[in-house]
Amino acid sequence: MNMVAMLVVTLVVLFALMMMFLEIGRRLGLRRKAEDAKGAEKGLGAVEGAIFGLMGLIIAFTFSGAGERFQHRRELIVQEANAIGTAWLRIDLLPPVAQPAMRELFRQYVDARLGIYQKLPDRAAARAENTRSVQLQGEMWELAITASRARETNTESVLLLPALNEMFDITTTRAVAAETHPPMVIYAMLLALAFLCSLLAGYDMAESRSRNWLHTVGFALIMTLTLYVIVDLEYPRLGFIRIDAADHILVELRASMK
Repeated sequence: MNMVAMLVVTLVVLFALMMMFLEIGRRLGLRRKAEDAKGAEKGLGAVEGAIFGLMGLIIAFTFSGAGERFQHRRELIVQEANAIGTAWLRIDLLPPVAQPAMRELFRQYVDARLGIYQKLPDRAAARAENTRSVQLQGEMWELAITASRARETNTESVLLLPALNEMFDITTTRAVAAETHPPMVIYAMLLALAFLCSLLAGYDMAESRSRNWLHTVGFALIMTLTLYVIVDLEYPRLGFIRIDAADHILVELRASMK
């Protein structure tokens, strides 16, 4: 099963669970009202207000955080492209004999960096590309050091080596940003509250003997889509919300490396 199919199945299952809890809540409400019509609603307002308020707070917290991290990851792609572009231009400072080898290493390096993220969610393939990029970093650094020692001036050391160092450092920053997520307990709590809110909403719908399908389906659908968007923003290379569009900056940079 491919990733898109898995996501669709997940959405359908989550929606079905929301509908199930709504129905359970409605039946509990009907039974309670049949046993004690006057006392069925006593004290529920404060409880529902607190639970729905907490649900809204956690949704706002997780949605805002996911959006900020999504934007930060896009900015890091731009920073890496800028760092690589600057280092690429400074290859001209190397002795002419060393420039072709360094430029070829740069081309291979950008290909490896693109491959890391293009091959996700295949983690094994992504790790292989990452290992290759780290190896190329060592080769580029060694070549730059050797070339700078071959000259009497230290222009290469002053300008090229810091640019290479910045280009290498941004890879660590991107790797950490890609793995930065809220604790799983936050998502577990969000899911539990969503089901509890569905239960309480269904209980309130017991006021009417006939089902209000518009409100029932609408509530379940909105809750499902909200939870999905939060998770999709948090993992932007797995779902329908993609950060891949920002990769075109690196793709264009690679195309310009003639």
